[in-house]
Amino acid sequence: MRFQDAARDARAVVYAGIQADPVVAAIGGLLAEASTAQRLLARAVMNGTTSEAADWRTMFPTLFGEAADGDGRARSEAILRASLDVAGRGEQARSQYRGAIVEALTAVLLGRRVPPATVHRERRILFDGVRAEIHPYDVTVELPDRAEAYDCKWGARGINDEVLLQLESANGNAQAEERRLLAALVVFDARRSCRVRLARLRPFPGVRLVGLESLDALGRAKAAAAVTT
Repeated sequence: MRFQDAARDARAVVYAGIQADPVVAAIGGLLAEASTAQRLLARAVMNGTTSEAADWRTMFPTLFGEAADGDGRARSEAILRASLDVAGRGEQARSQYRGAIVEALTAVLLGRRVPPATVHRERRILFDGVRAEIHPYDVTVELPDRAEAYDCKWGARGINDEVLLQLESANGNAQAEERRLLAALVVFDARRSCRVRLARLRPFPGVRLVGLESLDALGRAKAAAAVTT
């Protein structure tokens, strides 16, 4: 089992520009420190149902009202401003930015548990005697004794058989080589929504799921204990 950078085709070049936009790293850092409620705020705002900051403050009173502490309120305001920035970029750009933000957040959280230099983006996994897949994994952890591969999705609707099969295949190929690989799906959506979506698909027992409520576990413990099915 070995890793390789994704091919630098036209799509990859365009997406790399989005990944390099300072707003992506900024929101990823903010969300890494955020509460579950603040992450739900970011998800709602970046889905773009309204562009009025006052409306969001009304809908999330515990984050902006008198009950919120000073630091928490300041972080909520920063998340709101940055999320409104992304929401106002148009549907196609917004979709790409949201995906890049989930990847950035995942990388930050993983970097709390493993050396940050072992966390990589847009990498393919190669196995001896197995036809190489074009598909790159959004975030990988590459350690001498084990590895982790994550596909990141903004919402539960992004979960499909193809994505799950890719992760399951990597897991199976690693087992055939007697290598340790955790294959997981990170979804910036409620666990219930993810389970509803998964119930419509065929089971993929080798793939783990990280929902919005369990994101912090990525950085606190072994990934195998940080995910749920």
